[in-house]
Amino acid sequence: MGTRGLRLFLILSLLSSSHLFGASAHTRATVRVRRTRARHIYWNPVFRGSRQSLIKQNEEIDRLQLPRIEDDAQLDDLILRQELVPLPASESLAVAGNLPQNRRYCRPWTADFVSDLSQAYYLQFGRPLLVTSAVRTVEVQHKLRRHNRNAAPESGETASSHLAGLTIDISKRGMSKQEKHWMDDYMLPLKQMGLIEPEEERRQPVFHVMVSQRYAEWKQLLPGPDTSLAAVPAGK
Repeated sequence: MGTRGLRLFLILSLLSSSHLFGASAHTRATVRVRRTRARHIYWNPVFRGSRQSLIKQNEEIDRLQLPRIEDDAQLDDLILRQELVPLPASESLAVAGNLPQNRRYCRPWTADFVSDLSQAYYLQFGRPLLVTSAVRTVEVQHKLRRHNRNAAPESGETASSHLAGLTIDISKRGMSKQEKHWMDDYMLPLKQMGLIEPEEERRQPVFHVMVSQRYAEWKQLLPGPDTSLAAVPAGK
């Protein structure tokens, strides 16, 4: 190859490399844009978790002067005294198989709420709701925080309300948009009346619901034996 031919070869090689580099840079930029968009998917639940919500949940615990359960010994004592009752498992309400037996308990009014909710849901969709978490101890919450930094703390004004047994987590895994909207519509009037404090968690596929003791008081005022509350208007 002559000098002229060699120069032409080098020029063509440089042009080709420049084109490939540009294409590669364009590809990398496109991937970055797509990843950025993926990280900023619009998420606007009806029940967005917040610090204020956690404070409100703890205010209800303090109002009722309930203890934050420290350990299994204190938990077993509350179960023995029937201050905590079993989750009302039925054809309309299932309990996650990995939930330890001594943590399948909650306050009586919380059991009433989840029983009512699950029955109404079952009548609507023909399948049960699944509870994935109920009462926890401070020890359990401390361990949970080690590998889940999004979990609520075990003490302070934003401590997890699971520690007092008022709260259950309901799985939303596999729910359709219609089912999620139904859940929102069912719980919103109860939240507006101050009977529950729900949060739809983002990183964990659950509805976290704290139930006020006022729920039991409100139910006593309902006319008739029907406990399907989905159709009961707010304020009744």
